[in-house]
Amino acid sequence: MPRPLPFTGPWLLAPMEGITEPCFRSLVLARNPPERLGGAFTEFVRVNDHAVPAWVLREHLGPDRFAAPVGLQLMGSNPETLSQTAEQAEAVGAPVIDLNFGCPAKGALRGCAGSALLRDPSAVERLVRSCVAATRRVPVTAKIRAGYDDDSRVEELARAAQQGGAAMLTVHCRTRKEGYCPEVNWERIARAVGAVSIPVCGNGGASCHADLEEMRRRTGCARVMVGRGALADPWIFSGRAATAAEAAGFLLDYAEQLGARAGFAPAAASDRLKQLIRQWTAGGLCDRDRDGWLREVDPERLLERLRTIAGLASRPA
Repeated sequence: MPRPLPFTGPWLLAPMEGITEPCFRSLVLARNPPERLGGAFTEFVRVNDHAVPAWVLREHLGPDRFAAPVGLQLMGSNPETLSQTAEQAEAVGAPVIDLNFGCPAKGALRGCAGSALLRDPSAVERLVRSCVAATRRVPVTAKIRAGYDDDSRVEELARAAQQGGAAMLTVHCRTRKEGYCPEVNWERIARAVGAVSIPVCGNGGASCHADLEEMRRRTGCARVMVGRGALADPWIFSGRAATAAEAAGFLLDYAEQLGARAGFAPAAASDRLKQLIRQWTAGGLCDRDRDGWLREVDPERLLERLRTIAGLASRPA
């Protein structure tokens, strides 16, 4: 019997490398009610030849706690070190452990991890089973893409995760080969739903709040996970239309936390802001002059522009 899931609502914030570290994640969780945004995940923690130390796992989970849980995502291909790390993750308080079988990055492929494992459903089952066996209470979930080069094995991969003991399966509807192409095929999520009895979480192509219910309606998935849509609009989970001042306030808070909590220099924090600005739609903040925002080379001028819009012109850097 799969272990119960702790999520408080139907929508989840996806794990994203270089994005869902504690600063960004906490700001999103604070702005969405837990009955809508039901949980979030850390960036993936890479597990290689040795189990990851407890202190590293604690850093990924961060100091903040919300009603909605934050799951810890692991990526690796060695059952022994992966299961040892899962055991450590439970010990440091992770409420969910998610296994990454979807990362398409070349580094993951070279290490036979992430989406490389989509070529071997038996390996998916084996890795899930090893982590379930190593933990006592927390649910272990799995995240896959619809396939490696094509979607012909999506049902087989879904069943492998279930047979390994996964409490939930997240299906990103693109294949590894498709990367992050604009086109999406939600029918692949529906196929996974039909293949297993555990809850399936759909992922991919949800760019506005209305898409969340539409994906559930069209695929039968129990939950929807949002990645890049939340980079464009952190309020996507609640459906609330943020004002330009609120949108600017989010970016200011992000820059402030990157400096105070993560030790980012102003230039590095500015680069992270621009990473969001490239996709940002919240509050209509960047719609008319996105290029102007991105061309700003002085971090202080970028912050001052945000302060003016937020009504905080006198706020210190």
